[in-house]
Amino acid sequence: MQDTQPQNNRPDGVEEIQSVDFSPPPARIKEKRWRPRWYHFVILLAAASVFYTSWFVLTARSVFIDVTPATANIEIDGGLAVQVGPRYLIRPGQYQVSFSEYGYDDLQATLGVSEATAQTHEYQLSPKEGYLNLTVDAEPMPGNSVDMLARIKIDGVDVGEAPLEQFPVEPGTHNLVIESERYLDVSQEIEIVGRLEEQELSVELQPAWAELSIVGARNGADVLLDGEVVGQVPLQFAQMQGNYVLTVRESGYKAWQQDLVLTAGNDQRIDVPVLEAADGLVFIRSEPAGANVTVNDDFMGQTPLELTLPPGEDYRIRLFRTGYDVAEREITTSSGESTDLTVALDAITSPVRLIAQPADAEIYVDGEYRGRVDEQQNQQIELMAAAQRIEIRRDGYVPYESEFVARPGIDQEIRATLVTEEAARLAAIEPEITSPGGQTLQLFYPYAYTMGASRREPGRRANEALRDVVLTRDFYMSENLVTNAQFKQFRSEHASGVLQGQTLDNASQPVVQISWDDAALYCNWLSQQAGLDPFYIVEEGNVTGFNAGSTGYRMPTEAEWEWAARTEGESDVTHRFPWGNSWPPSNNEGNFADESTQSFLAQFIRGYNDGHAVTSNTGQFPPNARGLYDMAGNVSEWVHDIYGAVSGLNTAAETDPMGPEAGRYHTVKGSSWRHGSVVELRASYRDFSEEPRNDVGFRVARFLEEAP
Repeated sequence: MQDTQPQNNRPDGVEEIQSVDFSPPPARIKEKRWRPRWYHFVILLAAASVFYTSWFVLTARSVFIDVTPATANIEIDGGLAVQVGPRYLIRPGQYQVSFSEYGYDDLQATLGVSEATAQTHEYQLSPKEGYLNLTVDAEPMPGNSVDMLARIKIDGVDVGEAPLEQFPVEPGTHNLVIESERYLDVSQEIEIVGRLEEQELSVELQPAWAELSIVGARNGADVLLDGEVVGQVPLQFAQMQGNYVLTVRESGYKAWQQDLVLTAGNDQRIDVPVLEAADGLVFIRSEPAGANVTVNDDFMGQTPLELTLPPGEDYRIRLFRTGYDVAEREITTSSGESTDLTVALDAITSPVRLIAQPADAEIYVDGEYRGRVDEQQNQQIELMAAAQRIEIRRDGYVPYESEFVARPGIDQEIRATLVTEEAARLAAIEPEITSPGGQTLQLFYPYAYTMGASRREPGRRANEALRDVVLTRDFYMSENLVTNAQFKQFRSEHASGVLQGQTLDNASQPVVQISWDDAALYCNWLSQQAGLDPFYIVEEGNVTGFNAGSTGYRMPTEAEWEWAARTEGESDVTHRFPWGNSWPPSNNEGNFADESTQSFLAQFIRGYNDGHAVTSNTGQFPPNARGLYDMAGNVSEWVHDIYGAVSGLNTAAETDPMGPEAGRYHTVKGSSWRHGSVVELRASYRDFSEEPRNDVGFRVARFLEEAP
C-alpha cells in the first residue's frame, strides 16, 4: 500500500523529524530493609540471663558445706555454685571441692549433690603438727659433778636429749616420759594443739636419792653397800634409792650388817653399834666328802663346810658317814684366824662272794673300776658297809646293775649272769601289741616262700604267676579287720552304707566304702596317736609316697598278706585257701556268697549257709593257722602295693617286695561276702581297684624295727 500522506516540501539533504510513540517507564519504588541495633542484643542477652537464672534457681539445690575450721577457704569446681549467705546453690551432680586454711592440711574431696532440696555436707581438715619447746631442770646430786642428761620419749619413741627446740609433734594427746640416771622418771600426758603453733613446756626433775649418814662403831671402819666400799665411818653421802645391804667392818672384829631401804628424798641416819671381836674361821673337809659334821654334839652340816666359831674356846668336832668309822677331832679357835681341818675317813668293809658270767666281765663300784670277775681272789670282793652301785659289764652284753649294802659279819654274795644284747632285745620284744585304735596285732617272723599259683591249679588266673619272695623284716599284723567303730574314731562322719535293706554300718562290722588313700590316712593317724613316724607321705591331703624304713602303722604288703594267709608254722608248704586245701569250704569257714545271696548275686556256693547275706561282725568265724580272722570271706582287703603284673619264677627271688613305684590301681587281696567261686576264695587270688567298694576293707600292720 502506498503512502498517501502528502509529502512536505523540504530542502534537499534535510531529514524530516518524525514523531514516535512514547510511554514513560514505571516509577522505581525504593525498598526499605530492617537492621538490628545494639540495644536489640542487650535486650536478648537480658532475656537469656533471666531465663537461665530462673532455670538455675528452679533446678539448683540448697547446699550447706559444714567445714571445720569454719574459716577455711572453699573452692568448688565442676559446675556453677552460687553462694547465698552460708549456703550454696548447686545443681545435682558430682563436684570437686578444695579446702585450705593456715595451720591445716589442704583437703581435696568429692561433693556429691543429691536431689534433696536442702542438704548438708560435713568436712574436717586435719591440723598440721605443732612445735614443742621443752626444757628440763634439776637439782644437782651432792658429790657428783657429772652433768645431768635427760632422755625424752614421746609415745614410747626416744626423740633425743633435753632440751627440745621446735620439735614437731602431731596434734593430740601424747605420753611424755623423761628419764635421767639420777632422777625420778617423769611420765605425763601433754596436749599438742598443732596448727604450726609453738608450745612451751618446762619440767623440774625430782632427785632419786637420799642423804645417808653413818655414825658410831669405830672411826675408820669400812662402810660397804652391797659389798662395795663407799667410805669410812663417820660418813655422809648421797645414795640412789633402792634396797641395799649395809656392812660395817674392821679387821679383827665381826662385821655388822643391816638391810637398808632408801626412798628418794627420805634422808636417814644409821647408828652402828660397837663391833664385836671376830670369830675364828674353820674349814672342814673330809675324804670322801659328804660326811655329817657336829660341833659339841650340835649338827652343823656336811663336808666341805665353813664355820665361824667364837674365839678362845675348845670345840669337839665329829664326822659321820655311812660305811665309815666315826672320826673325832678337837680344836681351839682364835679371833680373826682361820683353821683348816681335813679328815680321811676309814671305810668299814666286808668281803662279798661274787659269782658272775662271763668270767672276764669287768666290775665297777660306784663307777670305779675294780678289776675282772676272774681276777677276784677266792671269788670275793671287799665292799663298803654302805649303799653302793655295783656294775658288771662286758662288750656285747647288757650290763648288770644293782644297789648293794655290805653287812659285816654276814655271809653275802652277788650272782649275775649277763645276757647278750641280742638276747635282751629279743626278750624285750612284745609278741602282741594293741594299737591306739584298739586293734590287737600279733608279731610274725616271716621267711622265704613262693607266692602265686601253678598253672595247673584250678581257678588260677594269669596275674598269679609263681614267684619266690624272701621276707626279712619281722612285722606285726592285726588279728581283725578295722571296724566301723574304730575307723569313726578317725573320721566320725563316715558311713559304710546299706545293701539289700541290710546295714553295713554296725560298730563291729568291717569298715567298707573307703578308698586306699582313706586307709593310708587312717594308718598315719594311728602312728600319730602312738608317737611314731608316719609311714605314708602326705601332701595336701593326698598320699604321694611312703617311708619304707618307718615303723609306723600301714597296710600289709601283698607278700606279707599272702604269707600270713597260706603258710603255717615254719613249714615251706603253702595252702590253696586260708583254711587249708579242701573245696568247697565246710560250713562256718567264713562269710562267703551263700544260699541267702542268690536273689542278688549271680554266683554263690550251693548248699553253703553262713548266716549272713552281707558283711558280718569281724572275728565271728574261726581264725586261720596264723590266728588271723577273716583272711577268707567277709570283705576283701586293700594291701599296701600298687597293682602290677608279675613276671614269674624265671627271675631272682624278691626281698621284701612292696609293689611297683607308680600306678593307677592298688592291689586287693582275699575274698569277700560277694564271692562264691574257687577263683576268688583261693589265697593267691589278686584283684585291683581305685574306687571304694562295699566289699573291700583293710587291716593294719607295722614293722617291728626300722630298716637297717
